[in-house]
Amino acid sequence: MKKSHSDALIGWGLMAPAMLFLIAFTHWPAIASIIESVYSTPRARRPSSFVGLDNYEQILADPVFWQSFTNNLWFAVGTIPASIFLAILMALWVNDRIPGRTFARMAYFTPTVLPMIAVANIWLFFFTPQYGLLDQVMGLIGRPATNWLGTKDTALWAVIMVAVWKEAGFFMIFYLAALQGISPVLAEAASLEGASRWTFFRRVQFPLLMPTTLFVLINAVINAFRMVDHIIVMTRGGPDNATSLLLFYIYQVGFNFWDTAYAAALTVFMLVLLAGAAAIQYGWLERKVHYS
Repeated sequence: MKKSHSDALIGWGLMAPAMLFLIAFTHWPAIASIIESVYSTPRARRPSSFVGLDNYEQILADPVFWQSFTNNLWFAVGTIPASIFLAILMALWVNDRIPGRTFARMAYFTPTVLPMIAVANIWLFFFTPQYGLLDQVMGLIGRPATNWLGTKDTALWAVIMVAVWKEAGFFMIFYLAALQGISPVLAEAASLEGASRWTFFRRVQFPLLMPTTLFVLINAVINAFRMVDHIIVMTRGGPDNATSLLLFYIYQVGFNFWDTAYAAALTVFMLVLLAGAAAIQYGWLERKVHYS
């Protein structure tokens, strides 16, 4: 009994530092945001006061919020399937015994280790009208120059392209690790049965990759709603809020307009949204996941 208590104390002692940081930098800020969201923003001669659900009612009547939320949904639709599809494709490619496999893995993973600010500046050069790499290539086929980041119809899709380029390599690492954990005996058995590569992937590999897909999908959804740094560098939400995403709008409200109470209400909305998305994914997708 004494040894059991001693082991429990050692376990809690080892977890204590991480738990303290988790509480200090994750749980407490979330609780503080919930509390602040039902108060008004303090001013120089006007202290904060309890306003109830007024900040949440303001959300419902805020057209910029709804545009940012709609943009974010399109951003998620554009980045999540494309990033996961490319990650699986790249993982399958570099998992085979191909010449230069190590170089290919490094090339695919390199965008992940680059800071997002650096990535945004690199792509600013690609998207520069007339002189950028993209317009130079399009000019070879007779297409006119386009202001990719300055046109409402193309700005959000240009930002989506950058996010997919950066995230696909990160997700590839998880899929590559999962593929290497699949027994080669299964591939040999499928080959003996005359199964094609597509049949082997669809019937054997992809079902075994479902736990990884669940993990990657949850991270992809979270990433889609926490993207802010390359928006600040590349477009600042423009033109005409065409690339304003939810977290960027929260940043604007909190630090540019200094309306911290309204920013807290927006943050609570985003937390509830992400928690609901995660619950749906775990509740629905986990039933389809094969762990053995």
